[in-house]
Formats: sequence, C-alpha cells, structure tokens
Amino acid sequence: MELADFFANYGLIILLVLLLIFMFWSSRRRMQKQKLEMEAKARQTVPGAEVLLQGGLYGTIVEYDPDDLDKPARVEIAPGVDIKVHSQAILRIVNAAEGTVTEDEYIEAEETEAEYVAGVADGDITSLSDDQKRARDADGEPTDKPQA
Repeated sequence: MELADFFANYGLIILLVLLLIFMFWSSRRRMQKQKLEMEAKARQTVPGAEVLLQGGLYGTIVEYDPDDLDKPARVEIAPGVDIKVHSQAILRIVNAAEGTVTEDEYIEAEETEAEYVAGVADGDITSLSDDQKRARDADGEPTDKPQA
C-alpha cells in the first residue's frame, strides 16, 4: 500500500518533472537540427545558386556576403534584372551552384595541394609543365603528344 500512497502524493509532481525534461530535450534537439540546416544553407549560398526568396520569387544569387548579413544580397530574377534583398530573405537553396567551390571543398583542396607540392618537391610527382618541357623537340617546338 505504500507504493500507492507514494504515487498518490507525488505522482503528479513526477509526471510534471518528466514532462519538463522531455520539453527541454525536444527543444534542444530541434535547435541543433535547425543549426545544422542553417550551416548547410550558408555553405550553399554562393553566387550562381538558384534560390527561393520569402516573397515566393525564384532567382539566382549574383552577390552575397556571408560575413555581413546586414549587407543586402543581389539576386537576379530575370536576365538583366537584379534586385537587392535582405540576406535573410533567402528562404532556401533550390539548386546549388555548379562549378563553384564550397568552403569545405576549398579546405580539402588546400590539404591535397600541400601533399601535391610535397610530392613534386620529392620527385615522386611530375607536374604537367615538366611533361610539356620534356615533350618539346630540339627546335623548341612542342610535339603533338607528351612523352611519358
């Protein structure tokens, strides 16, 4: 009978505490998810990306400064028609820009470039310009095919 008395006296308090813990956990999880989505959007927001603005307009980013969000972004909504919008008016990225390099890709390229430079310095890797120099004949004229 003591267990029934305990839940009769403290059951509501325990239920409220559990509800509060669930609410804090759920809120924190949602905030982390939103933060990850915002970071992904920021990496994709580069000139050339097709975006949807909050007003329902589709356009292509011409100019955007991710460091200064108070500076307006320029978006081309039609050929030759650029508009200035608040940088936070960009609702979502429809198509990421092709041929542009994101910050993550740039950092990865920097790491591989350092490895490449070290390989060329060690003589493990030959550069394309070295191959082209070897391919020239005695007159200084380039040949049609590079030599291995």
